[in-house]
Amino acid sequence: MTAAKEQLLPVVSDVIADLKHKPGALLPILHEIQNRLGYIPPESVPLIAESLNQSRADIHGVISFYHQFRSTAPGKHTVEVCRAEACQAMGARQLEAHAKASLGVDYHGTTSDNNITLEEVYCLGNCACSPSVRIDDEIVGRVTPEKFDQLVDGLRSQTLEVH
Repeated sequence: MTAAKEQLLPVVSDVIADLKHKPGALLPILHEIQNRLGYIPPESVPLIAESLNQSRADIHGVISFYHQFRSTAPGKHTVEVCRAEACQAMGARQLEAHAKASLGVDYHGTTSDNNITLEEVYCLGNCACSPSVRIDDEIVGRVTPEKFDQLVDGLRSQTLEVH
């Protein structure tokens, strides 16, 4: 295990210690680990399983069942494409195909430079301005493929400025 991954385990242990005595503790533990680390490291599964007296398979099954849980670190930025009906009616499926092709990843994937993770979301509450995307914490409406490319170029240039 790498040194970076070893540094994650104390966070996982703290979360487990804080929440393991609650009824139905598994989901709160998983949510809190992901809130703190951005994902649920696979190395944490044995710790969670042992603490809750469950099998590793049970823990892995829950993590893989719920699409909001990640078992890999996300990119620096998260781009979510709305897939709700209003957005679909206004071109979200074409936007979705463009986003996947443009970034070279499918949903839950991260670009090779670890800059952008693509996710799906079901309703951003911005139906009047469909199709919508959320980039990190900002919702953007009326997104065309061209506008998507401009937004992504902005994310990439931010990364270039940091390095």
